[in-house]
Amino acid sequence: MESININASGSKKINYLLWLVLLTLSVTTVGIFAFYGSKAGVFPLLGSMALVFVYIVIKEPKFAVISIMLLAYFIMFLIIAINTTFPLGTIMDAMLAVMILGFFIQQKYNRNYWILKNPIGYMIAIWVIYNLLQFANPFAASKMAWLYTIRSVAVVMLSYYIFTYYLDSKKFLRTLIGLWLALSVIGALYAIKQEFFGFFWFEERNHYDPLVYSLNFIDGHWRKNSIFSDPVAFSYNMAVSALLCIGLMTGPFKTKYKVLLGFLAVLFAVVMTYSGTRAAYVLIPAGLVLFFILKLNRWTLALSFPALLLFLILIRVPTSNPTMTRFQSAFKPGQDASFNVRKVNQKKVQPYIQSHPIGGGLGASGIWGVRFAPNSYLAQFPPDSGYVRVAMELGWIGLILICTLIFTALYVGVRNFFTIRDPELKSYCLAMVLMVFALSIGNYPQEAIVQFPLSIYFYLMLAIITVTKLLDNQTKGEEKETPSPAKIDARVY
Repeated sequence: MESININASGSKKINYLLWLVLLTLSVTTVGIFAFYGSKAGVFPLLGSMALVFVYIVIKEPKFAVISIMLLAYFIMFLIIAINTTFPLGTIMDAMLAVMILGFFIQQKYNRNYWILKNPIGYMIAIWVIYNLLQFANPFAASKMAWLYTIRSVAVVMLSYYIFTYYLDSKKFLRTLIGLWLALSVIGALYAIKQEFFGFFWFEERNHYDPLVYSLNFIDGHWRKNSIFSDPVAFSYNMAVSALLCIGLMTGPFKTKYKVLLGFLAVLFAVVMTYSGTRAAYVLIPAGLVLFFILKLNRWTLALSFPALLLFLILIRVPTSNPTMTRFQSAFKPGQDASFNVRKVNQKKVQPYIQSHPIGGGLGASGIWGVRFAPNSYLAQFPPDSGYVRVAMELGWIGLILICTLIFTALYVGVRNFFTIRDPELKSYCLAMVLMVFALSIGNYPQEAIVQFPLSIYFYLMLAIITVTKLLDNQTKGEEKETPSPAKIDARVY
């Protein structure tokens, strides 16, 4: 959908109203600047800019999709650089709210709720409802913890429906994939800058924090986080970006582009090691195993043996390099002290999980648990695993739901991969399946999809898995008309 199809008279009324409001705000801004100074005058100025932005987001939703992808990638860097106490993360919430508003406005003119009528859409709806119902959890130690957590674990999931609705053509899909790769390159190059040229002064501010120092300064070497919030978020993004390139290499692209994708995959894999995050080192090999299974033929079979040999050499070769040593230790979890500590903590909390089927309440562990219910039982346990956090806060029922959601995404993705006939769409679907599979594994040793940008991009992956099949069906002539969100038939499932 290029823009909202509003009738001419309605569009004129909206434009006149917008101009009237902007004129009023402009006059107000000038007056406040004149009588109260620049500090007071900046607020109506920002209000005017925000109003224009909201109008553009509603009027041009594809602009909004690109904007939220860009903002998700850079917002943590902005928070570190600006060093403000203002909760910039709420900007993402506002963006999602405006996009949802735009979606419902679109429904007024093109009423069609097909995006809900697919297996992944059903599971996400169930998950969101379950999280909302957690407000009434009798075992919850704090309602405020639920309020602060609900937007990051449930509301953000609504972005799946937004992405699915507006991804209506291969052209737009190519644009988003290209943007994703470009942003990944920026993240990789910035990590290289940190590794060989050091940190900027505003990045070093946090290095004096004893907790940051103990976690990120290892063997006389700082772990790198690039433009992301922490080394874990950086490494996971580089790992999935490498798998994205590997999946795209199977598409019908020119040889020079495949060579470039191969180079980028190697680049992302190498800079990932700068993070020192052992959990991430497993993701690319895990994705490659699934890749060889799904693409099983004589060529992949021939490539699998040298790849396996290279992998065995890398994890066995003697080395004094601290980065290489840490990489090798990722495949020897029994010798990893931090992994053993996690196992002990998980064993301690296991009886609580078994006796609380709906958990101890959303936000009961981690920073919100410590802030709002410091004396509660779950606040004493660090949520070192995405699955363990869900089990503690939402119970084993919640754990079953999140596992079912991931299984459904992989099942639909694999099925679509084998049934899609368009080679370009097939490569997009394969890349998404590889990334979702890798993150499903990475969610055990760490929390894989709670930090930006993966907290947004994960649902873009799920949306692309859904949309590639829909677009392929229309390409094959199962739909007679040009693809548009209002006309895609959910019966393909």
